Amino acid sequence: MTNIPETGRTPRVQIRLVVIQILVLSLLGTLGGRLWYLQIREGAAYAKEASGNHVQQVVQPAVRGSILDARGVPLADNETRLVVSASRTDLLKMKDDGKAVLTKLAGVLGMKPTDVMQRVRLCDAKTPQPCWNGSPYQPIPITDEATPRQAMQIRERSEDFPGITAEPMAVRRYPAPGKANTAQVLGYLSPVTDAEITKAQHTDSPYLRSDQVGRSGLERQYDKELRGKAGVTRYEVDNLGRVIGKAKSDPAQPGSNLVTSIDSRVQRVAEYELHSAMKTARKQYDSITGENYKADSGAVVVMEAKTGRIVAMASAPTYDPNVWVGGISAKDYRQLTGKGSDYPLLNRAIQGQSAPGSTFKVVSTAAAVEAGYPWDGGYPCTSSYSVGGQVFKNFEGESFGPISLGRALEVSCDTVFYGLADREWKKDGGLNPKKGQPKDYFYKAAHQFGLGKQTGIDLPNEVSGRVPDRQWKQDYWKANKDAWCKSGKKNGTYVEKIAYENCREGNKMREGDSINYSIGQGDTLLTPIQEAMIYGALANGGTEYVPTIGKAIISADGKTVQPIKPQVKAKLPVSKATLKGMDKALAGVITRGTANWKFQGWPQDKITLHAKTGTAEVYGKQTTSWLATYSKDYTVVMTIAQAGTGSGASGKAVRDIYSALYGVQSDGSVDKKKALLPTPQKGLPKVRTDGTIDSPKVAKDPAKEVAKALEKGATNPGGTLPAATTASPAATNRNTRRRPRRRGNRRMLT
Repeated sequence: MTNIPETGRTPRVQIRLVVIQILVLSLLGTLGGRLWYLQIREGAAYAKEASGNHVQQVVQPAVRGSILDARGVPLADNETRLVVSASRTDLLKMKDDGKAVLTKLAGVLGMKPTDVMQRVRLCDAKTPQPCWNGSPYQPIPITDEATPRQAMQIRERSEDFPGITAEPMAVRRYPAPGKANTAQVLGYLSPVTDAEITKAQHTDSPYLRSDQVGRSGLERQYDKELRGKAGVTRYEVDNLGRVIGKAKSDPAQPGSNLVTSIDSRVQRVAEYELHSAMKTARKQYDSITGENYKADSGAVVVMEAKTGRIVAMASAPTYDPNVWVGGISAKDYRQLTGKGSDYPLLNRAIQGQSAPGSTFKVVSTAAAVEAGYPWDGGYPCTSSYSVGGQVFKNFEGESFGPISLGRALEVSCDTVFYGLADREWKKDGGLNPKKGQPKDYFYKAAHQFGLGKQTGIDLPNEVSGRVPDRQWKQDYWKANKDAWCKSGKKNGTYVEKIAYENCREGNKMREGDSINYSIGQGDTLLTPIQEAMIYGALANGGTEYVPTIGKAIISADGKTVQPIKPQVKAKLPVSKATLKGMDKALAGVITRGTANWKFQGWPQDKITLHAKTGTAEVYGKQTTSWLATYSKDYTVVMTIAQAGTGSGASGKAVRDIYSALYGVQSDGSVDKKKALLPTPQKGLPKVRTDGTIDSPKVAKDPAKEVAKALEKGATNPGGTLPAATTASPAATNRNTRRRPRRRGNRRMLT
């Protein structure tokens, strides 16, 4: 018989009890240690954090800095408006998610209930504009155009409008209709998102939930400088939310002002002339297609030749940037981004790229000289150039006989450049060159001119254009080979034949590729700003500058000035003798070349202009007009898609811009008193210590009285109204007719 202890516990039970006791003691020890850690070791820190739970923050948005033109005239500033906002957090606490309140609010504001409700919904991949892409925890603006009467209704009946506020706030203001628009250059604002707040929280420029962020243009490029720093007032409250004292207050710091090199007067002229040129082009008849030119988009750049500073930059079609202020409507958003909109948000001066046509011949000329071809050599300007059974015709079958490279630029003789490029292609080994054999002078020259990459202009989203050299062809062939092989046919349509040839040898530099390239056709793509950079360098003796719009950043009190100095990008790979020859030839384009019929009567002896016309073909579309010009002070480049010839579509408009700059009258005389900017603007506008700007004209803020209308009844937790902005300033036989479009025979299949 087994002996059982008096306690009735077996050894196994006793072991289990000991284990349990150990576990209990371990748990008690762990709990005690944790209590010691929380109450003794970290007690002070947690006490401080707990007290923070009784502190509420009131944010006072900083006044965003103004964007000024070179004389101090605002291109973008602020004004005080009555803003009606809704707290999404409060609305979602209601049984109907606030639909009744928003419907009632719509009645007071004279808006449709659906429009109001769309503004407070959150943006996501499935939700179209309008919607709120900011933080869901900050007030969402419904309108910034409320009248004092509407605001008082909302305030006096606050019990009927829970979660709704009406306060005077500083909001962004862009130029009024009729003034310089500058929309794509300026950009627009929208609320900061949670993702942006998280990303920037550990940087030297964190966001607050109330911040507005630049989304494009200068507003985005210089957002950090313009935004300023919001003020934060911290209040101590009890457990019922009642204020028992003020803990700390950090005053708002207004953003700095950005002074640009834009001259709003020249900007207005450039916009008008671009619009006028496009309108006129649409009335012109295209004898090839049997239709009028569409002239559906374009751009113009006016740049200081010796600094690279932008004096004017216009893009068409354009839009009113004020549509973004206070939230954009569904209708306006469709008009800006819809399929039939022609995409006015694009800045075609830096994002519009197309074949440059004959304006590219300055690059080919430099390449030819570098390859050893003499400037004054007698190059045959024949009516056509034949290769492998394919005939490449000169303009209207013209023939000028043996001519120099300079004369080839003046009359824009295609066959001279066809011949030079073809000879170099053969020297480089033709279709199957040996390793290390190709010199590729024509392609290297383009890269040395800074093409095929961004200029570095201080605007976001600039495109790089394209230089279709051997590496590009190889990469492009790899990416498209399968599609070409699938759709190509040896005896099919033009497109099918091209696909067939590309499938077989699209990675090789073909004879036709080099011939097309030499006159700015084929796969070459340039932007207007790249053209301006090139011709600016030709104007100043060979120095390429990085194009810039920002000229200086000035603090709100005017005490701190950070100049933005011109930066040298590169030196053109061209000798002084070649530059001199080009300069003379491009002046000849004005006096006896392809642009003469548009510049007859111009006072060339007083204000020497230089130009190169370009008419670029685009498969399936009408030709693109290019005109690149310069004087000793400025470079003006204009391009219009589907508008015909370079001089025909753009000649008058470019001439008118120069006339405005220099004060040239219709009879050819020069009136300096009527000149807008006979020499580039020097110096900077003065910002006074009170934030006002010393500029040519000062106008009162049209919304200055808004704050006064509600000041007595204001219930701003911070005890003050957002500050209104300071007073802001207002604001031969061949050459006598239009050159018809060049047609066909530019793409070689052999």
